[in-house]
Amino acid sequence: MMKNSVKRVLSMLVAAVLLALTAPTAQASSRPSPADGFGLTQVESAASTAPTNTDTNFVITVKSAEVQGEQNIRIILPKDYAANPGKRYPVLYFLHGSPDDPSSPFYGNAALTGASGMITVVPDGGNRGWYANWLNQNTAAGAANWENFHIKQVIPFIDANLRTIPTKQARAIAGISMGGFGAFRYAQRYPELFSQVGSLSGDLELGANQMAMRLVVVASLTNATGAICASTSGTVACDGNAYAPGVDSDALFGSPYPVFDADRVWNQNDPVANAAKLRGMGIHIYIGNGDGGKHDVMEWWLESSSAHMKTKLDSLGIPVHYENYGNGAGWGEYCQGGGHQSGCWYQDLVDLMPRLQASLTRAG
Repeated sequence: MMKNSVKRVLSMLVAAVLLALTAPTAQASSRPSPADGFGLTQVESAASTAPTNTDTNFVITVKSAEVQGEQNIRIILPKDYAANPGKRYPVLYFLHGSPDDPSSPFYGNAALTGASGMITVVPDGGNRGWYANWLNQNTAAGAANWENFHIKQVIPFIDANLRTIPTKQARAIAGISMGGFGAFRYAQRYPELFSQVGSLSGDLELGANQMAMRLVVVASLTNATGAICASTSGTVACDGNAYAPGVDSDALFGSPYPVFDADRVWNQNDPVANAAKLRGMGIHIYIGNGDGGKHDVMEWWLESSSAHMKTKLDSLGIPVHYENYGNGAGWGEYCQGGGHQSGCWYQDLVDLMPRLQASLTRAG
């Protein structure tokens, strides 16, 4: 009995050893492990632990004293990033729209992830942060220094943790809708940081002659979602909590009403009024017209602001790549009615990303 027991034990040990030797070995992750710093502390979240994260397309979640709550940052690396440890890459900062979040599947689409020559970073901008430091930091929304978060924290954090080329010539910024406004605003305020700027259906005009778009911004601040939803054919989330908690209309740039120069800060932040500050940059603007407003009123309004930006740039002799695809006919199979929607933005990216990559790669 003893001999048989010993034989059985030895057989089990041999089988275990053979199984260990022949079993497939789990591959070690090649995803970078960023270190906290620049006021950013990483935390675990549903987005950062999602099974859709890969070694080259993943989300980290951070906390910052500059903005209330937890913020997601999507990082998209070139496919050869791990295989070329001595190589550095240019960077595109891609700003999302309102209300949206970098963990949204759209920001993992093939047009963004297919760029082989550059790193793409999609930082959180809040549902209605508007890529600015709010004048009023004492609202129910809490700290809202979005400009500080992006410029003073996210950009140096990325440069410190990834193999970027940390120069103006190798850095671009672009965005969708609210993010288009943010991209132009940051490019105008920090021309030493960016060499390329792009807008996809961006809100590029906040002056008094574009009160419709200014009031859309106000609606996001005050949580008046009904007017926004009615104007966008359902392309903007109509969740009653999308812009909660509502805050005062003056929270972002002070009074929005053009009475006795009360709206001067809005005018100071108008991208069209600051068009001259883009001189020397590569400029890219994409816009539809919502089929003349019949399909989408929001995009129709935005068309006029993009057209005014182009007119201003032309008058200054500043080159711009301008694509107005109208009702979307001929602009890719997903762009329906030339509306304020992801199908059109995907096609915009199909056109924009190779342009940016070529410019940044040459510069880098």
